[in-house]
Amino acid sequence: MTTSWWNKDRHADRRPLLLARNRIQAGIRAWLAGRDFTEVDPAALAISPGNEAHLHAFGTEALTEDGTVRRMYLHTSPEFAMKKLLAAGETRIASFAHVWRNRERGALHSPEFTMLEWYRVGEGYEVLMEDTMAFLRLAVEATGAGRLRFRGRDCDPMLDPERLSVAEGFSRHAGIDLLATIAPDGTPDRDALAAQVSAVGITVRDGDTWSDLLSRVLVDRVEPHLGMGRVTILDRYPAAEAALARRTPDDPRVAERFEVYACGVELANGFGELTNPAEQRLRFEAEMAEKARVYGETYPIDEDFLAALAHMPAASGIALGFDRLVMLATGAPRIDDVIWAPVP
Repeated sequence: MTTSWWNKDRHADRRPLLLARNRIQAGIRAWLAGRDFTEVDPAALAISPGNEAHLHAFGTEALTEDGTVRRMYLHTSPEFAMKKLLAAGETRIASFAHVWRNRERGALHSPEFTMLEWYRVGEGYEVLMEDTMAFLRLAVEATGAGRLRFRGRDCDPMLDPERLSVAEGFSRHAGIDLLATIAPDGTPDRDALAAQVSAVGITVRDGDTWSDLLSRVLVDRVEPHLGMGRVTILDRYPAAEAALARRTPDDPRVAERFEVYACGVELANGFGELTNPAEQRLRFEAEMAEKARVYGETYPIDEDFLAALAHMPAASGIALGFDRLVMLATGAPRIDDVIWAPVP
């Protein structure tokens, strides 16, 4: 029988990791404050938990005084609320937010976890890459480990990161020409990608979409090579895989989206933010159509968010899985080991 996390002996084993978590959080908070970030605390209850096809939320019901039932959700990210704050006039904001994602539990996933999210108005998304590297370095300094570690892999955040596009990652690690499967306007060609995926020995199923195939190649062939020895920044995602990011100015097939990897683990997901409400609505509708097709459900679109988006200035934003960073900085094998009171 597994010993409960509150068992004194088990807690004694976990306590050094939890105190390291506090030191890392304090270091990041001090770094943000020193650069004029305002820490904000958005509400967790939301009209919409997010409109990405493969994100799953926890729903609940809010009762008014007269007994009227209103469907609400625990947010999967504070993104919508934080962008509304940018529309309201904030320019540099950050949040350590508890967020909830359903259908997720494992060594790297907890249904409730802490997301560090921050935004910069008027600055390009490349500066977020520099921010993230600073946080990774702060984390290993706080633990004294010097390196990030996970399941026998290690990564030195003091080294300059490797930066490669998703297309370069597919070419290098899977032998696939990804951009050849995307039309000039960004529309993906499922059959063209299926042919290449099959040719390199990866299974293609009849119901697989272009997005399904891209994810399979990314997980099976590309991600295992990322963040080994040094951090990898996987940049310029296909526009079809970046629902909240603006397209790059030089190639409409790809968008200003990047992810940060260490030891093969995804730590952060950043964007040059899309601020066109009409285009954002179309992307949300497409995501919800796919969600309905695959899972038989949809989430409402936050009309207040789209209204605010019309007033939001050009900005860049990013979300970092704080618990995962603590895991790698302490060498903990499971995310529950670095959460003070894990979800039962």
